[in-house]
Amino acid sequence: MVKILLAEDEEVLRMLVMDTLEDEGYDIDEAQDGVEAYRLIEENEYDLVIVDHMMPGMTGLEVIEKVRKLPGRQDTKVMMLTAKSQQSDRDCANEIGVDYFISKPFSPLELVKIIGGIVK
Repeated sequence: MVKILLAEDEEVLRMLVMDTLEDEGYDIDEAQDGVEAYRLIEENEYDLVIVDHMMPGMTGLEVIEKVRKLPGRQDTKVMMLTAKSQQSDRDCANEIGVDYFISKPFSPLELVKIIGGIVK
Protein backbone atom coordinates (compact mmCIF):
# COMPACT_ATOMS: atom_id res chain seq x y z
CA MET A 1 0.00 0.00 0.00
CA VAL A 2 1.22 3.50 -0.85
CA LYS A 3 2.01 5.52 2.29
CA ILE A 4 1.63 9.32 2.17
CA LEU A 5 2.25 12.05 4.74
CA LEU A 6 0.03 15.11 4.48
CA ALA A 7 1.32 18.16 6.38
CA GLU A 8 -1.28 20.93 6.27
CA ASP A 9 -2.23 23.33 9.07
CA GLU A 10 -5.68 24.21 7.70
CA GLU A 11 -7.90 21.51 9.22
CA VAL A 12 -10.72 21.69 6.65
CA LEU A 13 -8.31 21.37 3.72
CA ARG A 14 -6.37 18.60 5.47
CA MET A 15 -9.57 16.62 6.06
CA LEU A 16 -10.72 17.12 2.46
CA VAL A 17 -7.42 15.88 1.04
CA MET A 18 -7.19 13.00 3.51
CA ASP A 19 -10.73 11.81 2.75
CA THR A 20 -10.11 12.08 -1.00
CA LEU A 21 -6.85 10.12 -0.85
CA GLU A 22 -8.19 7.50 1.57
CA ASP A 23 -11.11 6.92 -0.83
CA GLU A 24 -8.46 6.13 -3.47
CA GLY A 25 -6.90 3.50 -1.19
CA TYR A 26 -3.84 5.42 0.03
CA ASP A 27 -2.54 5.03 3.60
CA ILE A 28 -2.37 8.60 4.97
CA ASP A 29 -0.63 10.04 8.02
CA GLU A 30 -1.33 13.65 8.93
CA ALA A 31 0.63 16.48 10.50
CA GLN A 32 -0.78 19.81 11.62
CA ASP A 33 2.52 21.69 11.55
CA GLY A 34 6.07 21.48 10.29
CA VAL A 35 7.57 20.15 13.52
CA GLU A 36 5.12 17.24 13.62
CA ALA A 37 5.71 16.56 9.91
CA TYR A 38 9.48 16.36 10.37
CA ARG A 39 9.11 14.04 13.38
CA LEU A 40 6.87 11.69 11.39
CA ILE A 41 9.30 11.67 8.46
CA GLU A 42 12.16 10.79 10.82
CA GLU A 43 10.13 7.88 12.22
CA ASN A 44 8.48 6.53 9.04
CA GLU A 45 9.17 5.94 5.38
CA TYR A 46 6.73 7.53 2.94
CA ASP A 47 6.22 7.07 -0.77
CA LEU A 48 5.15 10.72 -0.95
CA VAL A 49 5.25 13.69 1.41
CA ILE A 50 2.75 16.49 0.74
CA VAL A 51 3.57 19.72 2.59
CA ASP A 52 2.00 23.12 2.83
CA HIS A 53 4.45 25.99 2.35
CA MET A 54 3.28 28.15 5.27
CA MET A 55 2.86 26.16 8.49
CA PRO A 56 3.48 26.95 12.15
CA GLY A 57 6.61 25.67 13.85
CA MET A 58 8.53 25.04 10.64
CA THR A 59 7.64 25.98 7.06
CA GLY A 60 7.26 23.34 4.39
CA LEU A 61 10.53 24.53 2.84
CA GLU A 62 12.34 24.12 6.16
CA VAL A 63 10.89 20.63 6.59
CA ILE A 64 12.02 19.53 3.14
CA GLU A 65 15.44 21.10 3.53
CA LYS A 66 15.96 19.05 6.72
CA VAL A 67 14.45 15.89 5.20
CA ARG A 68 16.89 16.00 2.27
CA LYS A 69 19.74 15.76 4.82
CA LEU A 70 18.34 12.64 6.53
CA PRO A 71 20.04 9.36 5.61
CA GLY A 72 17.86 7.40 3.19
CA ARG A 73 15.38 10.24 2.65
CA GLN A 74 17.07 12.12 -0.20
CA ASP A 75 14.89 10.35 -2.78
CA THR A 76 11.56 10.73 -0.96
CA LYS A 77 9.05 12.27 -3.38
CA VAL A 78 7.81 15.66 -2.18
CA MET A 79 4.80 17.69 -3.29
CA MET A 80 4.24 21.23 -2.07
CA LEU A 81 0.73 22.66 -1.80
CA THR A 82 0.81 26.42 -1.49
CA ALA A 83 -0.96 29.69 -2.04
CA LYS A 84 2.45 31.16 -2.87
CA SER A 85 2.60 30.66 -6.62
CA GLN A 86 5.14 33.20 -7.87
CA GLN A 87 7.90 31.83 -10.07
CA SER A 88 10.43 32.78 -7.38
CA ASP A 89 8.53 30.57 -4.90
CA ARG A 90 8.64 27.67 -7.35
CA ASP A 91 12.34 28.22 -8.00
CA CYS A 92 13.11 28.22 -4.28
CA ALA A 93 11.08 25.03 -3.78
CA ASN A 94 12.84 23.32 -6.69
CA GLU A 95 16.26 24.30 -5.33
CA ILE A 96 15.68 22.50 -2.04
CA GLY A 97 14.28 19.37 -3.69
CA VAL A 98 10.52 19.73 -4.05
CA ASP A 99 9.46 17.41 -6.89
CA TYR A 100 5.93 18.72 -7.51
CA PHE A 101 4.39 22.12 -6.86
CA ILE A 102 0.59 22.61 -6.70
CA SER A 103 -0.96 26.03 -6.25
CA LYS A 104 -3.99 26.56 -4.02
CA PRO A 105 -6.82 26.46 -4.72
CA PHE A 106 -6.66 23.11 -6.49
CA SER A 107 -9.06 20.38 -7.51
CA PRO A 108 -8.93 17.26 -5.30
CA LEU A 109 -9.53 15.17 -8.43
CA GLU A 110 -6.56 16.81 -10.13
CA LEU A 111 -4.48 16.07 -7.03
CA VAL A 112 -5.49 12.39 -7.17
CA LYS A 113 -4.51 12.22 -10.84
CA ILE A 114 -1.09 13.79 -10.18
CA ILE A 115 -0.43 11.55 -7.19
CA GLY A 116 -1.39 8.49 -9.24
CA GLY A 117 1.30 9.43 -11.73
CA ILE A 118 3.90 9.88 -8.99
CA VAL A 119 3.41 6.70 -6.98
CA LYS A 120 2.36 4.24 -9.69
